[in-house]
Amino acid sequence: MLDVTLARRLHDAGLRWHPTTGDRFVIDRGEFVGDVFTISEMTIEAHEHPTGTVLGFNGTTEWALDSVSADQSLWLPREDQLRGLLARSFRSLSREVDTRDAAVRGGEQEAGSPRYEVRVVFGEHDERVFVAADAEDAYARALLAYIDASLAL
Repeated sequence: MLDVTLARRLHDAGLRWHPTTGDRFVIDRGEFVGDVFTISEMTIEAHEHPTGTVLGFNGTTEWALDSVSADQSLWLPREDQLRGLLARSFRSLSREVDTRDAAVRGGEQEAGSPRYEVRVVFGEHDERVFVAADAEDAYARALLAYIDASLAL
């Protein structure tokens, strides 16, 4: 799942959210910090109003919360959503395992920490690689650079 700090940076960079079923989000309020919610027809629905989108909590799932505006929520885009936002600049995602600090147990080598590399192209000769422990984080870093490069034009 995407790191909340990266999600906040994407939001601050101008990425806008149009809530749909399956989207994950957090609420930046004291009693809900650390809780991740998912939009679903059964429990949380996005309601469009002229004043903005409201996320309604149905039933007793979140008894302390009837609704919250999308503006008070922070979207945590999934891997497929981030890849889609990179569009034609996306080239590849690869998973590498760092075996330098792998431990040996019972005669078998335990795999080290995986890392994900996202390759994108921003211009004719401008290919970049973004690395993170999670695929979503690598995609988010690439998207942040893509947004920065777009704003610099």
